Amino acid sequence: MDFMATPPPVKPPPVPAPVRQPGGEDAVVLERKPQKTTPPQMYQVVMLNDDYTPMEFVVVVIQEFFNKDRETATQIMLKIHLDGKGVCGVYPRDIAATKVDQVLGAAREAGHPLQCVSEPVE
Repeated sequence: MDFMATPPPVKPPPVPAPVRQPGGEDAVVLERKPQKTTPPQMYQVVMLNDDYTPMEFVVVVIQEFFNKDRETATQIMLKIHLDGKGVCGVYPRDIAATKVDQVLGAAREAGHPLQCVSEPVE
């Protein structure tokens, strides 16, 4: 018995037969279809303001999970506090969902009602 870890290779499609040109020359015409890849849909991770979570805790969370320096984390925290919400980062969907879960887990573990969501970037 032969077992293969991967399937056997697929044979390439046959080359079209030559086309007779009016001048008597043979020519093969192949169309190339350009493949365009689109970048993934990006999501922004947004923290929401509440009246119970300490500002210092929010700064530490932003530093830890979003790799921001203290000054940038403080600016984001103030935006959250003053505007009711603030963007902490923009990521592909799966990474944004992971960041949200990390923030919510840290907040629950510390006993804070901090809320964090991800939403598509328009």
